[in-house]
Amino acid sequence: MSSTPTPFTLRVPDAALADLRERLARTRLPDQAPGEPWAYGTDVSWLAELVEYWRTSFDWRAQEARLNALPQYTLPLHHIDLHFLHVPGRGPAPLPLLLSHGWPGSVFEFLELISQLTDPARFGGDPADAFTVVAPSLPGYGLSFRPGQPRFSAERMADCFAELMAALGYARFGAQGGDWGSFVTARLAHAHPQLLAGIHLNLLPVRRDPKMLADPTPEERRFLTELDVWLKEEIGYQWIQGTRPQTLAFGLTDSPAGLAAWIGEKFRAWSDCGGRPENAISRDDMLADISLYWFTGAIGSSFWPYYARMHGPWPIPDGGVKVPMGYAQFPREILRPPRSVASRMFTDIRRWTEMPRGGHFAALEQPELLAHEVREFFRPLR
Repeated sequence: MSSTPTPFTLRVPDAALADLRERLARTRLPDQAPGEPWAYGTDVSWLAELVEYWRTSFDWRAQEARLNALPQYTLPLHHIDLHFLHVPGRGPAPLPLLLSHGWPGSVFEFLELISQLTDPARFGGDPADAFTVVAPSLPGYGLSFRPGQPRFSAERMADCFAELMAALGYARFGAQGGDWGSFVTARLAHAHPQLLAGIHLNLLPVRRDPKMLADPTPEERRFLTELDVWLKEEIGYQWIQGTRPQTLAFGLTDSPAGLAAWIGEKFRAWSDCGGRPENAISRDDMLADISLYWFTGAIGSSFWPYYARMHGPWPIPDGGVKVPMGYAQFPREILRPPRSVASRMFTDIRRWTEMPRGGHFAALEQPELLAHEVREFFRPLR
């Protein structure tokens, strides 16, 4: 295998765009269940509007051009062709920074954040805070997927990313992540601590066990109440993705409307949107992400970390992360463990910030706020 990255440009065939529009035109919607919209899942009228916009108005080529404006590469690693963005920083000594997305995300969610991180002076910041950003598509996601390739757990993703950074010549770097990206980042810090200057997270990959706190403080009790609601009402998607990923993949690989309903519901439930997804994330940003899953056919393989998680041990042991850690707690994050819970896993918490607004998709919803936190955390670690 070559250890030299190959430049990459995304170009979805015209025939694939035409096929998508034809499928969208033939969408068969279910009836709306009685009661409040969204009470039982994706609202039918909202999805009907999104599907029509996707079919008639959404400009995939414009989104493709946004991605292609940044340097992209592939590199053979762990028996796949790993896709990644590699954007040089503009400053006197940019710190290499590995950015890891999650599900149902993609590298599209980082486009605004990368500009903020690589060229802070352009946004009124200090060039000394610049990062050189490496943002891979997680193995099995988007452009790091080909049919029939091996499936990856979060642990294996972390090992793969350690090899990627070594292949790029980075012996010491920072790492940042949310959702599965936070698991990958924390696992990287546990398994390869010598490589990391520090890690920054916007989701805490701590155990979700209601019995883990015997005598909870008021703050811990608040978290346990949140956790109880989460475990009762919000993890149906995890059970199906983590136990029958292949079965679910049929419907979502064949129906673009089904795919948009499955992912769109998460954009609403997990963002700081006040009940309407577009209040937090534009239709174009949502559809860029959904379209990438559609065109690559990667939705089934993107479920694999859930299967691995439900059939193996927790990826990061208690006390397992000793490198400096920073955390940005967005108010509409899916779970918000208190610092006392986080400190069981992370032994060197250097920065803990409660953010004024934003949710689970922090890089998409609040790129300026997230970039500020990343710069502030890493400044003393350079």
